[in-house]
Amino acid sequence: MFCAKLQTACWGLCLLVWAGAWLAGGALSVSACPFCGVVGEPLAARRDAADCVAVGEALATAVLDATGTLRQNFEIDQVLRGNLLAKRQVISARVEAGGGGNAQPAGRSGVQGTAILFCTAREADQALAQGKWLAIAANEAVLGYLAAAPAVQEPIAERLKWFAKRLEHPQPLIAEDAFREFGLAPFVAVVAAAEALDSAKLEAWVGEPGIDQRRRGFYGLALGVVASQSKNPAEIKACVSALHAAIEAPADDFRAGFAGVMAGVLVAEQTEGLLYLKDKNFFAPTARPVDQRHLLSALRFAWESLSLTIPHTNISGSTAQLLASPIVAADAVIDLARYQAWGVLDEVVALWSALGRDDALVRRAVAGYLTACPLDAAKVHLDHIRSAQPELWQRALSAAAVPGKQ
Repeated sequence: MFCAKLQTACWGLCLLVWAGAWLAGGALSVSACPFCGVVGEPLAARRDAADCVAVGEALATAVLDATGTLRQNFEIDQVLRGNLLAKRQVISARVEAGGGGNAQPAGRSGVQGTAILFCTAREADQALAQGKWLAIAANEAVLGYLAAAPAVQEPIAERLKWFAKRLEHPQPLIAEDAFREFGLAPFVAVVAAAEALDSAKLEAWVGEPGIDQRRRGFYGLALGVVASQSKNPAEIKACVSALHAAIEAPADDFRAGFAGVMAGVLVAEQTEGLLYLKDKNFFAPTARPVDQRHLLSALRFAWESLSLTIPHTNISGSTAQLLASPIVAADAVIDLARYQAWGVLDEVVALWSALGRDDALVRRAVAGYLTACPLDAAKVHLDHIRSAQPELWQRALSAAAVPGKQ
């Protein structure tokens, strides 16, 4: 996956991360792409896991059941998989938003017309009585897409090449589903499928203000992948130029997807990409806090996935430059501990009395770093702080959930 399993320095650091101290950017994402958010389950995965797949027509409008779930009755028109249903049979299903016949999601009134219906065998015996079916609004284009989508058992990179042609499809559900497939894919598979990604489209999407912001982050990353794999100098230059234009565009207060664009720069330009981001003052204490949070996310991705092109020492050294930034200092300390970057021990300790005076999160992070650090000097600093400020030290340890170090 994009984010490899974390390797901790010791049990103390493990507990620190478990306690939720790794903040900006979402440390333990449930999706593979760290810039895509929770993308949900793709249609092909649901299709291949189901023992019964059918096409049904909505009857009346949906209603909320006693649990607040939106439910609706459907008459079966066609059974695509399984023999649990017969044509014209009526079932009740939970309604999930999707692309309807008019390419709009299902609303509170439910599906207007056709839906895809899914059920598994373990639910099927009681499905008709209890209504444990799932319905997703569909039309002919969506039904054709689902029928043609490659099986989940096929090689991931080959599957992604098929879905690449359906990114930003005019049908909202198809566009969202193709994005889900990429959002859940391992980074190496995205790289292997680079030839199927259209760089011209990616360049347009990454700079389009109205694009779905979760997708924008992925498109920035994908643009970097295309640049890194291309043999065409003109294409590489165009990809990098588009990434730079997106980086340098006027900033808003949120900049969703910006971490993915920054990561795309690192994928495309490697260590030169780091220098570019530094030249744009994203590492400066005066940089916008939201941009520096995105930057930390991009650096984490580089640590996990780009070690063959950007040395770990470059990533940890760049992360250390953020120790002077009040908003992200605590997060930078935690990342440095995860990277086992003990060479910045003195800089981290200095934060206890500097930024830590006004920010308990900084002291919590420093306590975790010192507890995890194996150097003798760390124990000296730890003992000094514990002796001079025992109450604050204990409070920081408790917040960091690091037991046994009293």
